Amino acid sequence: MSCFDESVNMGFPQGAAGILAADEGDLMAKVLNGRHMADLNGLGSEVVVFMLGMRINKPRKVRLWLSVMTAMPKMLKYLDAHPEKGLLGYRISLVPPFMVQYWRSFEDLERFARDADDPHLEPWRQYNRRVGKSGDVGIWHETYRVKTTDIETAYSNMPPYGLAAVTAMVPVPRGMHSAAARMGVTDRDEPALPPY
Repeated sequence: MSCFDESVNMGFPQGAAGILAADEGDLMAKVLNGRHMADLNGLGSEVVVFMLGMRINKPRKVRLWLSVMTAMPKMLKYLDAHPEKGLLGYRISLVPPFMVQYWRSFEDLERFARDADDPHLEPWRQYNRRVGKSGDVGIWHETYRVKTTDIETAYSNMPPYGLAAVTAMVPVPRGMHSAAARMGVTDRDEPALPPY
């Protein structure tokens, strides 16, 4: 965890699941020297990668884009407090405003998006009502269902990050120094450069 100033982060939570890219605690996180990879064993057969963001098309319409931007911290605080909802972790960038989320399943993500008791449906309804087709504020998302057998990760001299922050970061074992070997597309480990 970090010393995190709520006035700077616009209310984004600093729970176990999420870390802002510019967070001071992130800069102070323990760097694991050498080459590592995410331990995906605890994820099950798939993980859902959900990327979302916004674009301020009319900067002078502060009330519109600020309401869109401030809806997300409430959702993340709720999801941090309710891990049973299925959000495994997330990473936020404020400039430009976007996020990468990792979900346990598509079913969990869709259930959260549609459940009237969860804090997503009402901000979505408000966006449609206030912004709609006006073009004042853009929002986007991309959703990927990924079999864990089709995931390859590599982290060099990094603190836990991305999927490794959601699961665990383990040293790259012998015979897995190439991306192709880690991905399981070949039995031969032939890295482009010798490992260090």
